[in-house]
Amino acid sequence: MACVDEKVKVLESCIVTPSEEMPRHRLWLSPLDLMMVNRGHTPNVYFYRYASSSGVVDDIFFDVARLKAAMAKALVNFYPLAGRLGVDGDGRAEIDCAGQGAHFVVARSDLNVDDFSDCQPSLELKRLFVPRIVDDSPGVMLAVQLTFFKCGGVALGTALHHVAIDAVSAVHFFETWSAFSRAGSRDKDVAEVLELPCHDRTLLRARSPPRVVHPDAAAMFWPLKDNPNISEPSPPPGPVVNEILVISKDQIAALKHASSGASTFCAVSAHVWRCMCVARRLAPEATTRLTFPANFRRSLRPPLPARYFGNGIIMVGAAGKVRDIASEDQLALASVAERVKEAVRGLEDELVRSTIDYLEMNEAPPASSMPETEVRIVSWLGMPVYDVDFGWGKPLTMMRAVQQRAGLIYLIDGGQGDGGVRVLLSIEAEALEDFQRLLYKNL
Repeated sequence: MACVDEKVKVLESCIVTPSEEMPRHRLWLSPLDLMMVNRGHTPNVYFYRYASSSGVVDDIFFDVARLKAAMAKALVNFYPLAGRLGVDGDGRAEIDCAGQGAHFVVARSDLNVDDFSDCQPSLELKRLFVPRIVDDSPGVMLAVQLTFFKCGGVALGTALHHVAIDAVSAVHFFETWSAFSRAGSRDKDVAEVLELPCHDRTLLRARSPPRVVHPDAAAMFWPLKDNPNISEPSPPPGPVVNEILVISKDQIAALKHASSGASTFCAVSAHVWRCMCVARRLAPEATTRLTFPANFRRSLRPPLPARYFGNGIIMVGAAGKVRDIASEDQLALASVAERVKEAVRGLEDELVRSTIDYLEMNEAPPASSMPETEVRIVSWLGMPVYDVDFGWGKPLTMMRAVQQRAGLIYLIDGGQGDGGVRVLLSIEAEALEDFQRLLYKNL
């Protein structure tokens, strides 16, 4: 019996392969996929509470055999997740799709699921519940760890390689896996209504010859030293901490009203950006930038298939002087929200095509620490992350297991349809108290 930690013991580690034999082939990766090769796996964790009126733990709760069988069925159509990262004859990365399988780990713990209902992303959370196999086998596309708590609840830790999918595609896979699990022996019912993923990544091939037409296409990739408006990245002045802060439904309504009716994303992003500028005590004359990955599937002409499976996102953003973004003027929030809205509105076909062509000609910079003038917001708003029901109920909570880059923020729906928003914040420790105060000020 392997020991992940004194708090978690691994009972089983195996490979789940597609339930049908798949023809071997090599999946070509788009320039947008290639920039994710070195980003590795995205570590997330779902927590499920055991619900029983009798209080007696049913040993078929999160039945392992049923979950494995359901995954095997899902991997038939989502076969890249059963593959391995490889390279072609020219050294270009690709996914070797030969049905090698996904890693499935089963563990148990003497902890209780309620111990984690209000926990924060941390290295410990990742160490306990996200399968470590991806550290030793970086070419694996998918690994999961199912940890049973003594209370009967479970944690489902997942690690998906970003070279294979973005968040939209990940949700599609988990919707399908959980649907097969709920159906059990009635899996034919699922197959009949299953929305098949589109694996044709040549839809995002660079033009020949590649050409960067849109003036903003390269902006998010400029080395900071070549961009006079953005300050150089520097080591954070102190430790970076993570915190999950909740903005209630009523507070969201107040933010949207103050933002002249902006969307939830634009209003919350504008508010968070302003709070970060003040909490970090940036110089008024400094230029600050907000960036965020945007799903462009419907922005291309013609649009990508709605179920395009791969990376269908590019980075867009807005910038401005700190004095303008953080202004205490009564109309400042609406003005900043409009900047964010303009960035969203600017997502169109030529910007996407020019970005792809830029990446075809230039190597994307590696992920690194961001300058304190930059904020990056990843929005999972509207994604059905709380609908991952394998047949035993929806998750109590779901979160990124760890994040260590100061200035990186995730926005997630509050859960259980409460209309709120959870802000998963990574920030310099010395700025956290001020940020919390500013986030709720006047709300």
